Amino acid sequence: MKAADLFAGLGGFSAGATMAGIEVVFAANHWRAAVEIHSQNHPDAAHLCQDLQQANWRDVPAHDLLLASPCCQGHSPARGKANGNPQHDASRSIAWAVISAVEYHRPAFAVIENVPEFTRWALYPAWCAAMDALGYALTPTLVDAADHGVPQHRERLFIIATRAKHPIMLELEKRAHVPASSIIDFGAGKWQPIEKPGCAAATLRRVQAGRSAHGDRFVMPYYGGGSGLTGRCLSRPLGTITTKDRWGVVDGERTRMLTAQECRAAMGFPADYILPAKHAEAVHMLGNAVCPPAARDVIAAMLGAA
Repeated sequence: MKAADLFAGLGGFSAGATMAGIEVVFAANHWRAAVEIHSQNHPDAAHLCQDLQQANWRDVPAHDLLLASPCCQGHSPARGKANGNPQHDASRSIAWAVISAVEYHRPAFAVIENVPEFTRWALYPAWCAAMDALGYALTPTLVDAADHGVPQHRERLFIIATRAKHPIMLELEKRAHVPASSIIDFGAGKWQPIEKPGCAAATLRRVQAGRSAHGDRFVMPYYGGGSGLTGRCLSRPLGTITTKDRWGVVDGERTRMLTAQECRAAMGFPADYILPAKHAEAVHMLGNAVCPPAARDVIAAMLGAA
C-alpha cells in the first residue's frame, strides 16, 4: 500500500505509516525547511514545497492512503480567533485542500489529523458533507498519544475516511503509559542554578510546590496554570509538547529546558530521526508533528477493520 502525506511537516504521519508497513511515496509542505528535513528522513518519497491550496494534484503519485494534518492554529484554543490570531480564517481554509486532493485521486483511505476543536469549526459540517459527496464515510476518533506508548499526553482528532457506505468501527487497543523519566537524560543539556539573580518569584514558588509534591526531580511548564502550579512527577507521561520550549526539568538546585532530543523521544520519533540543527526550529517542528506511534496504531486499526 502506498501513501501520500500532505502538510507533512517533520514527518510524524509518514514515520507512523512506515511503522505500519506503508510505503510513503509523496510528501508536501509549504515550509522549505520542513520539506528538506522530511526528505532526509524519507529519501525515497517525492517531495513538493508549495501552498497546497494551489497544488496540481496531477503531479502527485497514485496512492491508496492519503494522510493529512492541516494547520491547526486557527482551531486551537491556544492560538485561535479568540486569542487574536490574525490568520485564523486563512489557516482554517487549508483543510479544503484535502477535499481537492481526494476528489482527484480517490484513494481508498484517508486519515486526517487535527486538534479536537476542528469539529467546532463553523464549516466542519460542510467539510464532512463534501467528503460524503465524494463517497467517503467518516469515523472521527479522539486519540491520546499516551495510550499508544508515547511518553506524552497529547489528545488529537483522527478522522478516518473510507470509500464505503458506512463508517468503519475502529478498535484501538490502549498500550501501557510510558513515564517521562524514560526520555530525560540528567547528564545532558545546559543546566542553570534555580536561584539566580532575576529569577521570577512565581517560578521559585512553583519550584517549591513541585519539590513538596514530587521530591527533588520533576518537570514543570513555564506557565502558571495546570501543572505549572505544582510541577509534574516523572512517573507519568509529560503534558503536551508545544512549538516552543515549554517543559523544564528540575534536578535539586539546578534546572534546564528539555533538549530537542528529549522532545523527539517525547513525541515518539525514532532516536535516529534527523532533526534541524537549530534547537528552536527542531522544537517548532516537533510541536507541530503527529506522534508516529499514534499514527501507526490508527492506520493499523483502520486497515484491520476495513
